Amino acid sequence: MSLTAVKEAGSGTVTQPPGPGKVRPRKAERTYYLMLVPAVLLFTLFITLPGLVGMFYSLTDYAGFGDWKFIGIRNYTSMFGDPRILDSYWFTIWFAVVTTVVVNTLALLLALGLNGRIKWKTGLRGIYFIPMVISGIVIAYVFNYLFSNAVPQFAAQLGWTAGETSLLANENWAWLAIVIVTAWQAVPGAVIIYLAGLMAIPNEIYEAAQLDGAGAWRRFRSITFPLLFGYVIINTILGFKGFLNAYDIIVGLTGGGPGTATMSVAMTIFNGFAGGDYAFQMANAVVFFVFTVLVSLLQLLFVRNREVNLS
Repeated sequence: MSLTAVKEAGSGTVTQPPGPGKVRPRKAERTYYLMLVPAVLLFTLFITLPGLVGMFYSLTDYAGFGDWKFIGIRNYTSMFGDPRILDSYWFTIWFAVVTTVVVNTLALLLALGLNGRIKWKTGLRGIYFIPMVISGIVIAYVFNYLFSNAVPQFAAQLGWTAGETSLLANENWAWLAIVIVTAWQAVPGAVIIYLAGLMAIPNEIYEAAQLDGAGAWRRFRSITFPLLFGYVIINTILGFKGFLNAYDIIVGLTGGGPGTATMSVAMTIFNGFAGGDYAFQMANAVVFFVFTVLVSLLQLLFVRNREVNLS
């Protein structure tokens, strides 16, 4: 039976039922808070509070131990005049840009091949994804041995004089070894995303294009790449942000050398923490954090302007 008003027991008040299209708010379930509150507390305790403490120490002369005094923004002004800091930023940005291009190019080519009609496709996919489960520092030490011993010996047997010297010892080309090893580990992750995009493209589109006489390159240029563009953007954003934080592979390959030729921002910060330069490098960390956030915001703005989506 439908009622337009209900009188509450013991009172003369009338409660109107919700109108059409209106939904009464439900109380949040207790389980929601039981899962949310611990996560927020842990994030605040181990991420937010240490970050705020670090920002405070960046305004002091704290060496990581002992006494300290407040010096204002002196660390920040000194940082922009330090050639070591500026060189580390230049190397990190250059490395991130080059590696992003290399990884996405190779990943797209591999994804196209693994998505084609080839034998042992499933097995090959498994083999290509192995680097993802290996620690970066382990990979770096293995390639360090290859670049320092195996490659020079092989070059000597071939009579290739230029290859007899380790690539890691060359100040001008050591970065190339880091790009090669980083790409070797990062390509499988990008391949997974591209494969997901390729499998989402209906085969009927390709069949219609073939009936119209479109060749392989025309199908890629007019169908595959436009429909994969959202996945390209996602891989570019994830890859570039990850490569800005390069650390473990560089430690295992060059240790930042020769000299400081391959010293990334992350390595500069951590080395400063261990070398009694805590406050100065904490200022560097704050600037690097702001720089990373700005890069992320610019990437998100680009994605929004291009209306990129994966639906």
